[in-house]
Amino acid sequence: MPEDPKLHRPVARNEGTRLVGEPGGPGGPGGAGGVSRRSFIKTVGVSAAASSLAAAAQGAGVLGAHLDEPEAKGSGPAMLGPEAANITLNINGKSTPVRVEPATTLLEALRLHLSMTGAKEVCDRGACGACSVLVDGRLVTACMLLAVDCIGSKIVTVEGLASADGKLDPVQEMFIKHDALQCGFCTPGFVVASRALLNTTPKPTLTQIKRALSGNICRCGTYSNMFNAVLEASGQAPVMDQKGA
Repeated sequence: MPEDPKLHRPVARNEGTRLVGEPGGPGGPGGAGGVSRRSFIKTVGVSAAASSLAAAAQGAGVLGAHLDEPEAKGSGPAMLGPEAANITLNINGKSTPVRVEPATTLLEALRLHLSMTGAKEVCDRGACGACSVLVDGRLVTACMLLAVDCIGSKIVTVEGLASADGKLDPVQEMFIKHDALQCGFCTPGFVVASRALLNTTPKPTLTQIKRALSGNICRCGTYSNMFNAVLEASGQAPVMDQKGA
């Protein structure tokens, strides 16, 4: 076997075929032309890098346009971030300024920035209903909604259900009357969900109440008392527990 002068070791050789790039072989001196593996890899790598840089440059240009154009032309809302920004939220009928980062959830804005702790953080994935609030009359979980997405919307929390003179909402009154809580941690979410139901269905059946509150979890198990609270808040008679013989 011949030796590679660079490596000083034998090089395997197929005597019947000229190797790419060697004298007399494709791409080598005196060969018929071609592309060696090394030059091919180099070409592919350079091409990929060039494409990536071009795409990045184009993306930066587009991003810059989105950042600059809305304010200059008034064609849409200005983009926020990555730093914290001052926004104003309509919460319980009041314009409330707050400074938040773009990734701040509505729940975090309420609890950590505005000290409105009625909505509770439990599962942080929209599965327990403890952070339920109303946004434009729609029941939502505040942990799954960004605060900046609520700009221009009307937000109602459990703190805003009572009237201005301090009179409790009928749902709140009936929750107290029927002792529809134990630890009370889930109660604000249930109250808000119950109010959302009565806003759309003033006289719900027991089945409708159960379905409407199915997105909320009470680990203490006071469901029957909650159902009766909602029934009476809607002007209907509560359901009496069936006594065994």
